[in-house]
Amino acid sequence: MLSPSPYGWISQYFVGFFFTYGVYLPFWALWFEGQGVSATDIGLLMGISFATRCVANMVITPRIHKVEHLIPALRWLSVASLIFIFFHLFTGGNFWMLAVASVLFNLACGPVVPLSDAMTNHYSRLKMLDYGKTRLWGSIAFIAGSTVVGYLVAEYGSDMIVYTALAGLIASLILSLRNVNPMPVSQTEEHTERPKLIELLKELPVIKFLVLVALIQGSHAAYYSFSAIYWKEAGHSEAIIGYLWSLGVIAEVGVFALSGRLFSGWSIRTLFAIAALGVLVRWGITASTTAVIGLVLVQLLHGVTFAMAHIAAIQYIQNSEPNKVVALQALYNAIPLGAFIALMTTLSGWGYENWGANVFWAMALMGGLAC
Repeated sequence: MLSPSPYGWISQYFVGFFFTYGVYLPFWALWFEGQGVSATDIGLLMGISFATRCVANMVITPRIHKVEHLIPALRWLSVASLIFIFFHLFTGGNFWMLAVASVLFNLACGPVVPLSDAMTNHYSRLKMLDYGKTRLWGSIAFIAGSTVVGYLVAEYGSDMIVYTALAGLIASLILSLRNVNPMPVSQTEEHTERPKLIELLKELPVIKFLVLVALIQGSHAAYYSFSAIYWKEAGHSEAIIGYLWSLGVIAEVGVFALSGRLFSGWSIRTLFAIAALGVLVRWGITASTTAVIGLVLVQLLHGVTFAMAHIAAIQYIQNSEPNKVVALQALYNAIPLGAFIALMTTLSGWGYENWGANVFWAMALMGGLAC
């Protein structure tokens, strides 16, 4: 218990962190709305958050270049994330204070995903764990977070969003204080010099990879920031919204759990193509209906639009040269999952305010471009 296996340590850390992420991603916009923030400003705040993660992953993540440094880094980042989430309670709904809180929190939490994934990739290459089966515990925790907070907000108000996020961060910090058995140690090939990010960005295959992932994952921007508001305006309760988000992640869990058997022998290109088609279908349905049966189908497609694309991206990174893994992980989280989603989130805030649900047609178009 005090010295868990790599699978035990990483999966349990994922539980704490992604519980918080299950609160933050679907419900933070609702908390901003409860503070009196307009839809356009919510888009700006969420965009600032994703942009900050981009900066964090371009500047902070690559500096943690040895696997021996991953666990200490995750511990300190958990402490900082806890402090800055707590700071949100003292912003008083002021836009600039909320912007500062968003920047500080995302500077701290931004590197957590690529660094924990880098640690998972390290042990995966050593055949000590399976990435999909390890990562699915994060998705299960995401379900728990979104379900629990949906119920708590419906019963006790929007401040429960912050309190529930704090609970998840406390759990992830406590779980991170244990040592892994065996501790991560750099392999011989990982001691070679790591390429600079700017050099990787000159390689055509890397550019194609980042553009493709940006289109697929970036199409989720309006969903992450405005689906909860959109569905609430359509008459669905916070509890139903929480269940819908949970259903999406259940589909994600299923794909992660069965990925080794489902996609054995599939090319990375095929995985991306199916994910892109799923984007086209998913956001087209989202723009067309708010009926529960339609939203159930929309959420089941999360296993295609997010999970399949993520697995394809991780396979691409794992198949790269070992000394490039952390750098590619940083770029993946900084550009497609950071800068591009920041841009699309900011634009979707303006789009949702002016076009309403039609903003999801723009998201669907991105799937068409990626096909």
